[in-house]
Amino acid sequence: MTGRVAAVNLGVVTEADWAGDASGRSGIDKRPVDGPVLVRVDGVVGDFIGERAHHGGPDQAVYAYAEEDAAWWAAELGRAVRPGGFGENLTTYAVDVTGAVIGEQWQIGSALLQVTKPRTPCTTFAGFWGVPDLIKRFTARALPGAYLRVLREGEIGPGDPVEVVERPAHGVTIGEVFRATSLEPELLPRLLDAEDLPAALREKVRRRLASRG
Repeated sequence: MTGRVAAVNLGVVTEADWAGDASGRSGIDKRPVDGPVLVRVDGVVGDFIGERAHHGGPDQAVYAYAEEDAAWWAAELGRAVRPGGFGENLTTYAVDVTGAVIGEQWQIGSALLQVTKPRTPCTTFAGFWGVPDLIKRFTARALPGAYLRVLREGEIGPGDPVEVVERPAHGVTIGEVFRATSLEPELLPRLLDAEDLPAALREKVRRRLASRG
């Protein structure tokens, strides 16, 4: 089955005591839009980002989460999880987001995106959902979604096919990076094979390996 974009979501301004930045504002609450949106190197046009120190930027320009993984959480929590509920810009269908290889390229609409790294759960995420132990549970489930950089700017809309047009041979996946940095440090050496891993994360991996001797 061909993967596709189930929904395109843009963040609205949310003010709360759990919001991440100093102003108490967050863009984690993303809502589906009807038509295509423009994605640029620095992010999705019209998307609000509250804490730019940890969100947004070229290596995190777009965030994708799988509809199938969201359905698991809906069953686990016993409540509906709408598109955008994970703070994702793209809700995908029939796309193996966790199995996506670091550096693989997705053609969606007129844009070309590249998989960069997994999402790390934060207190803002837990506060938005009202689930105090969400970070622990999200980490254990290890279905983090994927950040993407924009190699070619363009428009993406609901229903657009997701075509993998290039996949690096190293095979290091979003799931492996997440497990290596949170659950299974023995996987850390493998991450250095992924040359498209963001520089800051590669350096973090090197420091952790050095500290382990």
